[in-house]
Amino acid sequence: MTSPLQGWYHSWIAALRIARRDAWRAKGRSSLVLAMLALPIVGVSAADLTLRSAELSPEQTLTRMIGAADARVGHSHISGPINQNPDGTRSSPVGGYKDYDPSKFPREKPEPVGSALPPGTQVVKDSSGYTKVRTTHGLLETQLRELDTHSPLVKGMVTLDRGRLPKDPGEVIATRAFLKESGLFVGSSVTPRGAASPYKIVGAYELPDELGRPELIAPPGTLIDPLNKALVASGGRTLTPDEKYLVKVGGDAGVTWDAVKAANAKGLVVTSRAVVLDPPADSEIPLYRDEPKAMVERDGNKTVEMAILATVVGLAMLEICLLAGPAFAVGARRSRRQLGLVGANGGDRRHIRSIVLSGGLVLGAVAAVTGTVVGVLLTVVLRPVLEEGLGNRFGGFDLRPLELAGIALLAVITGLLAAIVPAVTASRQTVLASLTGRRGIRRANRVLPVLGLIAVAAGTAIALYGTTSKLGSTVVAGGSALAELGIVALTPILVGLFGRLGRWLPLSPRLALRDAVRNRGRTAPAVAAVLAAVAGTVAVATYQQSYDVQMRHEYQAELPHGTGVLETTENSAYKDVPALREALAKELPLARRADIDRLVVGKPGCESFSSDPGCGRAEVITPKEQRCPLYEDPKSSAAFSDAQRKELRQDWRCQEPRHGTQHSVVVGDEQVLGVLAVTDPGSVAALKAGQAVSFDKRQVKDGKLTLRIITEQGEDDIMRGHYDETPGEDKVLPVHLAPDSAESWGIELILPPSAAKAAGLVTAPVGSYFSLDGAPTSEQRQRMDGEIDRMGVEASLRIEAGYQGDNSLVMLALAVFAGLVTIGAAGIATGLAQADAEADLKTLAAVGAAPRVRRTLSGFQCGVVALMGVVLGSAAGILPAVGLRLTEQREADALYQESIAQGFSAMTEAVPFVPISVPWETLGGLVVVVPIGAALLAALVTRSSGALARRAAG
Repeated sequence: MTSPLQGWYHSWIAALRIARRDAWRAKGRSSLVLAMLALPIVGVSAADLTLRSAELSPEQTLTRMIGAADARVGHSHISGPINQNPDGTRSSPVGGYKDYDPSKFPREKPEPVGSALPPGTQVVKDSSGYTKVRTTHGLLETQLRELDTHSPLVKGMVTLDRGRLPKDPGEVIATRAFLKESGLFVGSSVTPRGAASPYKIVGAYELPDELGRPELIAPPGTLIDPLNKALVASGGRTLTPDEKYLVKVGGDAGVTWDAVKAANAKGLVVTSRAVVLDPPADSEIPLYRDEPKAMVERDGNKTVEMAILATVVGLAMLEICLLAGPAFAVGARRSRRQLGLVGANGGDRRHIRSIVLSGGLVLGAVAAVTGTVVGVLLTVVLRPVLEEGLGNRFGGFDLRPLELAGIALLAVITGLLAAIVPAVTASRQTVLASLTGRRGIRRANRVLPVLGLIAVAAGTAIALYGTTSKLGSTVVAGGSALAELGIVALTPILVGLFGRLGRWLPLSPRLALRDAVRNRGRTAPAVAAVLAAVAGTVAVATYQQSYDVQMRHEYQAELPHGTGVLETTENSAYKDVPALREALAKELPLARRADIDRLVVGKPGCESFSSDPGCGRAEVITPKEQRCPLYEDPKSSAAFSDAQRKELRQDWRCQEPRHGTQHSVVVGDEQVLGVLAVTDPGSVAALKAGQAVSFDKRQVKDGKLTLRIITEQGEDDIMRGHYDETPGEDKVLPVHLAPDSAESWGIELILPPSAAKAAGLVTAPVGSYFSLDGAPTSEQRQRMDGEIDRMGVEASLRIEAGYQGDNSLVMLALAVFAGLVTIGAAGIATGLAQADAEADLKTLAAVGAAPRVRRTLSGFQCGVVALMGVVLGSAAGILPAVGLRLTEQREADALYQESIAQGFSAMTEAVPFVPISVPWETLGGLVVVVPIGAALLAALVTRSSGALARRAAG
């Protein structure tokens, strides 16, 4: 006698065999289901392996930062004793910035680092500084570094790619990024600008954490020190290197937290291996007593990105269940005769359920194995591409079998969950209905729409509540997911509403729409799946565009976009300026150029050396009644209350102009206004008529401006900026005041050459403003810098490129993934519709429909599903993005209020700007391009002819 356990076992074995044979027999439908289940496993397993491999352990991070040393020590940029966080990335004066007075700590030569270390400590100096280096194209901004690469303490900080390490003076190694941009190679000679002799490149290396940094490394004392000596001899500007020290102390304890605090008392910042690996409690960190930890250790963007990532991944899994469910339902209907035979031969409902569930189990298991293997292989193959995109090397392949097994199990569970509803539905059919192929009458579920409305309302309320909750983004993500599930539950009703549009459509789209409405059990999940993918796309796009708008608002441009300025320094010969202007026109794609001069005050020779003794300057004097009271009071802003300071900062007298040029007073004509995009007709007419133009209304009174010619100025006056108290010759000039809407770009006054001559002022060429016809390439910039160096002129070249959006790799990948899955979901839904409606298509052929009708109908079926899903998903995706931005607004306001409480209001009153910007172009593209693309793709891959149906055997 067979036991119940054996009977259960044998029934499931039989069900698995039937499911396996049915999957093999229906290869097309099985491939669709397999692709749906395996796709997220490929992505999640590849993402898991990539993130685990790219996420370095603390030990690996320390090795790349400090090599094999116990700690890295450096002088702080803050004068006096400091407090720091455990890893040394944040520091502040003892007591915080509120009561910090730098004047109490005069900047003297800092005492040697060795004085703060115990005897017997090994020390390796790591010096670095930026300068320009001659290349095959011209000059390239490069970091120069002196480091003993042969020291055991440096092991792990640099990775030699080819060649050898430098050991003698005159030898350097270069990063691969430098060799790529400079056009040089191992064996070439390279010369930093101002160096007395060239250096030979003996090897190529890379910085594992900064693959794109151009850098040169030489043995200690052979690169920066000789370069500074050569620059001093030639009168050039020397480098001020950033000096760090790798230290190795005796014993196993390393550099303890007490030792770190002792070094902080001497103004040193320490990154200690022992402290980072075993950090002290927050109560033992003085920095957190001076400033709240939330202000010091902010990581809001990562939290938001993780919330968006979790939301999109959750919606993707929901999408798979929604799409795979109809696939199993279609499979069950196509196999209903086989299932009916099971019932006719004594099988009960549980056997039929087990057969359909076994289909989900079989396909889920195959998808789990396939997806995991493909994901791992994809990561291995794309590792170099991923590392270059991330800008750092992996620490190694961190393969975690338990995590990958859990991800693979997700495919099996998803397959089973997707097959539950079709299994229950198939088991409820009578044997007669299964054998005859009748579907019976199905009534719409009235409870589901009500639950959907409740879920939409509750989810929206929860998401909005999350914007005021301490949990923030977590609550917003949960509420958004609940609201989206509610929209999914409402999808059958919404599909029915879309069906009412069919009466105004031509034949093929009307047939497609009616088929979608008639088969809501197949259409609604497909629409919901597209909805989920589009909602993720819209959420990511809305958040990213809002963030870009915020960053663009906070970005302070120095010049109009695509505009540049070439200026010689105060100690450059003015006779070389015309040659510089010619080189500018030759090397860069100029669209327009406006030459400018500067005012010269003092003895002969001040045209070139304006900082020499005896050389003065011209200053615009602001009338006393038009000066800002905040800066006129001897006690400065401390003499006013917070309310008074806030009110005064709205006063027009306290609106500080931006600083974009080293010369606030320039001599030029109306061409300067054209390049700087100042279109005020009055200002242009004034310059043409020989009248000066002022951009600062504080300096203009009764249409006149006072220009003081200071020939003798004390050093104290220069440091304090009290030029109005320094005696000099005042020249009162009639001026035209530009409107407030005219952007000055740091210029206070433009003097036409005729006005300067009439006032008895001497001028000298200083440079040019220019606008470009297209962005310059790296080679063009290097050639221009090379021309400046060849002439031996000290000049600066700045080109305003505007705000450069920082679209992270994660955000871009999520958006692309969601867009592709949208089209894929619509295509899969169309394939299921064709499989389910094969009899209808054969009937169309039998009654004489043209062959193209089949292709057209298929395209419209796909387009209808995509259009409905895109419209609903666009509306659903706005909610999580808005919720996350409102959460960031609340956090920014709280931080702003905290900064005021800490006393930072004395420096700024900038109110946080956290906008919400809807990407209408993206939404328009989704609504128009995706449905049309999906429809055309489905029409192209559909056969226009099909075999006529044969009468089934009686």
